[in-house]
Amino acid sequence: MKSKNRFLYAVLGLLVGVHSTLAQVTLGIVTTTNQALLYWSPTATNYVLQSNTNLSSTNWVYATDVFPAAYGSETAVTITNTVAARFFRLKLVPATTADGMAIIPAGSFTLGDTLDGEADATPVSITVSAFYMDTNLVSYSQWQAVYSYATSHGYGFDDAGSGKAANHPVQTVNWYDVVKWCNARSQQAGLSPVYYTDAGFANAYTNGDVDAVYANWAASGYRLPTEAESEKAAQGGLSGQRFPWGNTISENQANYDSKTNYIYDLGPYGYNAIGSIGGISPGTSPVGSFPPNGYGLYDRVGNVTEWCWDWYGTPYTSGSDPRGPASGSNRVERGGSWAGDASRQRCALRNPHTPAFVSNEVGFRCVRGL
Repeated sequence: MKSKNRFLYAVLGLLVGVHSTLAQVTLGIVTTTNQALLYWSPTATNYVLQSNTNLSSTNWVYATDVFPAAYGSETAVTITNTVAARFFRLKLVPATTADGMAIIPAGSFTLGDTLDGEADATPVSITVSAFYMDTNLVSYSQWQAVYSYATSHGYGFDDAGSGKAANHPVQTVNWYDVVKWCNARSQQAGLSPVYYTDAGFANAYTNGDVDAVYANWAASGYRLPTEAESEKAAQGGLSGQRFPWGNTISENQANYDSKTNYIYDLGPYGYNAIGSIGGISPGTSPVGSFPPNGYGLYDRVGNVTEWCWDWYGTPYTSGSDPRGPASGSNRVERGGSWAGDASRQRCALRNPHTPAFVSNEVGFRCVRGL
């Protein structure tokens, strides 16, 4: 096959997705000698462009190396014939709930990987039930609104939390505080709190630094994700990849500190340009500044790391809906931060800290059951 024809086949658009208010969305193509222009309706705002080198593979990744182009009133990008042949499709980003959450589907997946020799991330098969997760990290303004409600309703916190700006993620919050904040968010929304200081679920957790917190997993309220839920959500439906979109990372995909000393780190070198606006300490970026993963979640790696429910333990617990060890000295954080290098952004990376730990690199997001 001649190289020109090979390229044409590589960029054939696929017909995908139906939005409740849109007709079926078509990905169109216009070709030249060594370039192609892909275009689609500008009203298809819930769609993102993905690519794959093998149509039989499920590992579609976000096409972040393409370039915007003008094509009348259409949304368009140009593709050059400088990389391996690949196929493209439009992916419908999942609709969110009224409280800003996306559905993470039930099913089995592989927790951990063997890509980079993580001693405490040996792959195991895990099954999790479906759940909702915040599409964005909890922002400073969101934290403040619930914090104000909580402190006027009998809650006590160690830290008031910090944020570079209202639309940046909250940080400098410890594990005890974010668990209590989850309860306050639940109470404010008229939902049943998840966390209690007794096994009978009679006393909601509202004060103090309590290690023996009991979780009512059947409650309707907000909570932290388990470690298994966190990694499944981060993977975004992919398997065997380092990051939520594929095996390499660049500053167009996440807010991190590139050292370009890993083959999968495409940089450019240094702190992320978006996160550096307004100062590099903290170098957080506004929530939602980068493309979402396959489940419609933003900042699943980078920006700030995220507290999880689990006590840190090795190895992972396999099975269905694992919730970690019964006790321990460190709680787990997942996802890298603005100050972490590329190796710290991998989906499989586990980060243990004492529950009293605070840092301008650590925040969180909530989940709740269906």
